[in-house]
Amino acid sequence: MSDPIVLKIHQISKQFDRASAPVLDQVSLELKECEILGLLGPSGCGKTTLLRLIAGFESLNLGTIELSGEVIATPDHSVVPEKRNIGMVFQDYALFPHLTIAKNVAFGLQKTSRKRFATDQIRGLTQESIQRVGLAGLESRYPHELSGGQQQRVALARALAPQPAMILLDEPLSNLDIQVRLRLRQEIRSILKTAGTSAIFVTHDQEEAMSMCDRIAVMNQGHLEQVGTPESIYQAPVSRFVADFVTRANFVEATFQSGIWQTEIGEFPAIGHLANPNEKSQVELMIRQEDVKLTLDDRSSIVICDRQFLGRDYCYELRLPSGLKFLAHCPVFEQYTVGERVAIGVRQEQVRII
Repeated sequence: MSDPIVLKIHQISKQFDRASAPVLDQVSLELKECEILGLLGPSGCGKTTLLRLIAGFESLNLGTIELSGEVIATPDHSVVPEKRNIGMVFQDYALFPHLTIAKNVAFGLQKTSRKRFATDQIRGLTQESIQRVGLAGLESRYPHELSGGQQQRVALARALAPQPAMILLDEPLSNLDIQVRLRLRQEIRSILKTAGTSAIFVTHDQEEAMSMCDRIAVMNQGHLEQVGTPESIYQAPVSRFVADFVTRANFVEATFQSGIWQTEIGEFPAIGHLANPNEKSQVELMIRQEDVKLTLDDRSSIVICDRQFLGRDYCYELRLPSGLKFLAHCPVFEQYTVGERVAIGVRQEQVRII
């Protein structure tokens, strides 16, 4: 049996004024029980607006939103945010500076009108939520006495305490330094999974989405480009936008001649993912940076024009005969010099037609 559906979004649209294009255009999406779903896309693609519509901070122009089988939003009806049984974790934490950690967490339990909690329940749920995020012993501290990562965990504890049907996280790690982000994103995933809470996580960071989420919805200009597991989106993108934004792949033009794809970096047989049942004469091939192998070749017209050291590997920028820029990630023990001529080898089973 498939997991129950917690949230169902059907053909929703949002337009702030008639003179501008829709921020969201007929978006449909589902969130399963205990699932972490990532909304991934560049700035301005509509992901935060979608989150605000789910939370009840914005109104719909078209479509419906259902939570746990109840319609919570249509163009003519909207359940107020505090009655939606949804937790929210903001980018800037939104903690009360004059309240202790315990009182910040208890605030949602005391003020919610969706559920009524007795005093002893509030005390128990507050302590349980603080322990769950690993902050036991810090209940009497104030937000300014905590690190940024600890403050974010307090915000998560506050959202979890009322035991909502789901939690929305709006780029919760964007204000933290890289080391804290790397550690905290796995902590957040573990906390949500332990709590059995469904969640939607908004981010523009591809690696963050792939490491934290069970499924990812890639957004572009108010539309959903692709929804799937991190593996399926990375390995089999359905559009040029997804391939470019998620995998940061290279794209080269290919012409089909006598059963072979001809490109300026070499030939590719029309087999497997490069099969050509429609006999198209010209396409683009997607080649990921990590699927490239370089070898020195004085006769080649492909030149290394830049090199970046990334710790575990090098990123080489190559200039193809057409002038096109082509990127390759190679292990640190494969070291080449700017200005050297190279031949490009490719793991052909990984190449895709776009």
